[in-house]
Formats: sequence, C-alpha cells, structure tokens
Amino acid sequence: MPEVRIKAEPRTEFGKGPARRERRAGRVPAVLYGHGTDPRHVSLPGHDVLLALRTANVLIRLEGLPGGSQLALPKAVQRHAIKGSVEHVDLIMVRRGEKVTVDVPVTVTGEVAPDGLLDQQLIQIAVEAEATNIPPGIAVDIEGMEIGASVHAGDLALPSGVTLAVEPDVLVLHVIAAPTAEQIEAELGLPEAEEAEGAEGVPAPAPAEDGAASEGESAEQPS
Repeated sequence: MPEVRIKAEPRTEFGKGPARRERRAGRVPAVLYGHGTDPRHVSLPGHDVLLALRTANVLIRLEGLPGGSQLALPKAVQRHAIKGSVEHVDLIMVRRGEKVTVDVPVTVTGEVAPDGLLDQQLIQIAVEAEATNIPPGIAVDIEGMEIGASVHAGDLALPSGVTLAVEPDVLVLHVIAAPTAEQIEAELGLPEAEEAEGAEGVPAPAPAEDGAASEGESAEQPS
C-alpha cells in the first residue's frame, strides 16, 4: 500500500475551544500514540486528511514532527453528524514489517442464481497483516451461487502474508431463497387491500320509488 504524506504540526492547546479554532482554520485535531510512548497531539490539514481517509486502512507518513517523520494508521475517526467532515482522528504508530490487526472490506462480484437472494453477514473482516502491506479489500466471487451455498471466513482467498484474526467458521455470506410474490404481498399488508376490495363489492341501496320521500327529507303535507 503506498504511503500518503501529510504535514503535521504539534498541538500545545487542548480542549473544545482550541479544537473548534483548529476546525475553523481548516485543520483536524489528531492524537498519535503507540509503541509505549506518550500520546502526541498534532494538527493536520483537513483537506489532505479527508482525501487520505477515502482509502481504508491508509498508511500515513506524518512529516514535520520533532524527531522526524512517523508512519501511522487511522485507528478511530470522528466525523460531523451532518456535514460528514472529519472532526478528530486517532492515529496509531507503526513500523515497517510490524504486524497489525485491522478490518478490511469484503466485496462481492457476480450475481447469485435467479431464485436466490444474497445475505451478506460481514461487510468487513479482521485480518493480521504487515502495516505496510495491508490489502485494500478481499473479493468474493458469488456468480451462480445456489440457495444454501455459503462462504465462511476460512473460505476467503487471502493475499500472501495476510492471516485471519477471526475464527475460520465465522459466516461471511450465504444465499437464501428469494421471497415469493405471495410472501411479498403478505409483507405489504395486502389483506387490508382485499378488505377494501370487498367493501367496493357491496351493492348500492336501491333507489326510492316514485313519490317516496328520500332519507333526510320530510314528505310534503297537504294543506
């Protein structure tokens, strides 16, 4: 995985007020920790961070820090609930050759059999890999899979040097029977619609005979 270089600046002010000022200036507060060292508070350019985080488990080289550059992986990302902008990042220090445990995306290719429906239990899975060789994702080919077919963690084709960090029997995905038209109608509550149709079939009352008073009207009395 290629490195993304980001210029970092040490932070000396902490708390909500300084963090807000950082964000207003287009920067992201971050904390760098790991390897038994004290946490280091840094400030990162917001646009660069947003672009970098588009890649899962992106390897970031922080430059401009006292003591030289440092490789890191995003551990936790806090985003604005509405805007989606990055509010804060926790980074963990890594070294070349070091093994780390990360969650990688599970992607599917192909289509299951026409009468089947894919039920994907896991959209990402924990693996152990070298910090500088984390796979961007693990692909599963589901083309033509029949009802009852399943894929477990142990069935996944992992790149060289990557091992599972979960039990092999963990279910990743399986194929179930697609619902029938009758089942879909039942889910949509069509019995109520049938009741409405039944109500429409009730015959209308017969018209009043000539000379008879209609409901709500009084017959004219002779003077």
